[in-house]
Amino acid sequence: MSSLEIKNIDKFYGATQALFDVSLNIEMGEFVTLLGPSGSGKTTLLKILAGFEPVSSGTILMNGRDISLLSPEKRNFGLVFQGYALFPHMTVHDNIAYPLKVRRVAKDEINERVTAILDLVQLGKFAGRYPAELSGGQQQRVALARALVFKPDLLLLDEPMSALDKKLRVDLQEELRDIHRTLGTTFINVTHDQEEAMHMSDRIAVMNHGRIAQFDTAFNLYRRPDTRFVADFVGKSNILSGEVAQEGDTAMFRANGVAVPLAEAPTMLDAELMIRPEDSTVEVEAVNDGRIYLPGKVLSSTYSGDRALYSLAMDMGENFIVYGSARAGIHADGAQVQMAFAPGDCTLLRKSNG
Repeated sequence: MSSLEIKNIDKFYGATQALFDVSLNIEMGEFVTLLGPSGSGKTTLLKILAGFEPVSSGTILMNGRDISLLSPEKRNFGLVFQGYALFPHMTVHDNIAYPLKVRRVAKDEINERVTAILDLVQLGKFAGRYPAELSGGQQQRVALARALVFKPDLLLLDEPMSALDKKLRVDLQEELRDIHRTLGTTFINVTHDQEEAMHMSDRIAVMNHGRIAQFDTAFNLYRRPDTRFVADFVGKSNILSGEVAQEGDTAMFRANGVAVPLAEAPTMLDAELMIRPEDSTVEVEAVNDGRIYLPGKVLSSTYSGDRALYSLAMDMGENFIVYGSARAGIHADGAQVQMAFAPGDCTLLRKSNG
């Protein structure tokens, strides 16, 4: 049985609809991330799960039980906010102990649980300090410990690392993933950071304009996106708009004079073909090696040691980005080059406005 079933959720604010028929099945112990740009509906959905916002229609089931109308305190969910919301006048120990005291847990058990969770988040020696005496990363871990100490059925995280610098975010992502593996609690995280979502999550729900664009693993979102929006939002991509038609025994994608044979594809009057920057190369001239070659020129390049990122103006009228080897030097701006890619490395997208 899924630990959480979100079924056909709609949310209105007056005449404005913020969520459209949102449905997700989240398995017991999964780490799921709600990913999307500002205004996509991910925070609204999190607030509904927490009980801070009522649904306009639809249901939320926790282990088969309808919790749609339950107040936040009756849902037994842990919450970690973007601003941590620690009590400044309480020590680390007392901040973490607070939800246990509210639940009237015995004092000895409180001390035992707080000590155990402090060890888990590697803050045992900071128990007597106050929040103002901690770094941002330490405060984040205190907030996480407080949200987990009462053994919630599910943990909700609202962009908890957005205020931290990049290196600390990366370190804490790894720690959070380790904690999740240790406890086995279901985690639902909200972020607009694609790398964070891909690094930590078992599955990711990509949201756009209040809808679920795709709910899948990081690998499938990156290598097999359903739509142009997902392809563009999750990583860098080059996309050609054209059509697919069966030509003899071969399905062929055609766009602006470019013909790309496809191993297998349905006939589509309107289609899009995605080529990831790392699946193509920059060559001086075209050769007969089974790849597709598109002529163009270098607009600019960025060198990062192990590779170069080229911005290319293609003769067919598109601007593409391509990763290239930097071992033999960098192609100069304005140089005439060929972008090369193998047909098997392309992904056919279902054309969509969303």
